[in-house]
Amino acid sequence: MQTGSNRVVVIGGGLAGMVAAARATELGLKAVVLEAGSDADYICNSRMTGGIFHVAMNNILVEPEEARANILVATGGHSDGRLVDALAGNARRAVDWLRSQGIRFIRGGPTPEFSTVLAPPMLQQFGLHWRGRGGDVLLRTLAERMAAGGGKIVRGARASSLRMANRRCVGVEAECDGRLTTFDADAVVIADGGFQANPDLVGEHISPAPDKVLQRNAKTGRGDGLRMAAEIGAKLVGLSGFYGHVLHRDAMFNDRLWPHPMVDSMAASGMIVGNDGCRFTDEGLGGVSIANAIARLLDPLSTVVICDDAAWQGPAKAAVLAPNPNLSRAGAFVTTASDISGLAETMGLPSATLVATVGAYNKAFADGSLDRLEPPRSSGRWPASSIIQPPFHAVPVCAGMTYTMGGIAIDDRARVIDSDGLPIPGLYAAGATTGGLEGGPLTGYTGGLSKASTFGLLAAEAAAEALGAQSQRAAS
Repeated sequence: MQTGSNRVVVIGGGLAGMVAAARATELGLKAVVLEAGSDADYICNSRMTGGIFHVAMNNILVEPEEARANILVATGGHSDGRLVDALAGNARRAVDWLRSQGIRFIRGGPTPEFSTVLAPPMLQQFGLHWRGRGGDVLLRTLAERMAAGGGKIVRGARASSLRMANRRCVGVEAECDGRLTTFDADAVVIADGGFQANPDLVGEHISPAPDKVLQRNAKTGRGDGLRMAAEIGAKLVGLSGFYGHVLHRDAMFNDRLWPHPMVDSMAASGMIVGNDGCRFTDEGLGGVSIANAIARLLDPLSTVVICDDAAWQGPAKAAVLAPNPNLSRAGAFVTTASDISGLAETMGLPSATLVATVGAYNKAFADGSLDRLEPPRSSGRWPASSIIQPPFHAVPVCAGMTYTMGGIAIDDRARVIDSDGLPIPGLYAAGATTGGLEGGPLTGYTGGLSKASTFGLLAAEAAAEALGAQSQRAAS
């Protein structure tokens, strides 16, 4: 049995967990991280990340009022107001704190969301190349800072249950080398990521066919923290959404086609149809929303993105590792035809229906009545365009899921909330294991890295305050 005074046990060694552990150590607590991966460079989403720190696809360094407005636009106002205020008010502080720990950032591009990108930046190449890049360096640096303050990582430790005494969380049980080990704690932080790699949970909450949704992730988010929290009475919220992207269907078996090239820009500049040749979602909501709509279909591998040559030579060519020409370079099939009927025949879609679908769309575009289509087509972040300039292009697509957006309910101090709306003493949660901020009807995306770092910081600070620990070094 592990014992210790003012011990905080953190479940999960990704960004949220390592921020919580390093900050807790800085505040005078003794941090122990339980990481299920057994390797020194254990794989997780944070190690594979592209490294873009943003808030709702906008600059993370803006004033809280502007950040809050950006979040409300992205989520349509369907997020927990306490969490919105917590993220808006602390995201920039989280970046400053990371800088104080030796983490380096660069400007990664001209648009606002690229204002703060981990260095060294991810290589713009097909496949995964994370070693020595921003996310890998980030986790190694935080581990070094934590270790310097007396904290430690226990690798190969998969948490299995929370220990409770008098309604307070007092520890964790974990499988370590095939043995059940108890880790006593004065505070516990759940930060083991989402449930995207758990097909039963994905099937229950997100997709009727989880095997037909691409795991665009490290395949380590199994929902252990979610289950353990629910077992002791924690409230769960917003389990139906995920952050992800639209990818070529061949990514299901061709690793060169994920995590990039993403087909989001092509889908949002044209249209997406099912195997019946009809639209089924609002393309104007962007790739994250489209990916969720694909996953909800009975057959998530039955969809096709269509655009004209203006979109193919424009938006579909402008993104990082853009669909044009990188899909073909990675060995993927792209169909081109001189008319919509020919495109339908090549893709195996009902020709008359697809011609009618595109015709109705173009008429609505010309009339300014896209919002009266069924389903409607909005023009917010992704302006609509007509599909009239030949040749026309089509790509079979799939939904790539990176992390689930819902999970354990927390308050603005990252304290886990029970079914009565009250904090569970001694228990905190941060990152993708939590819910209430992202998702909703618009599948609002506020940023995984900003969410993880901000609430990891808040969890450590709330635990330290509750335990009366004194700060050795104030956060920036």
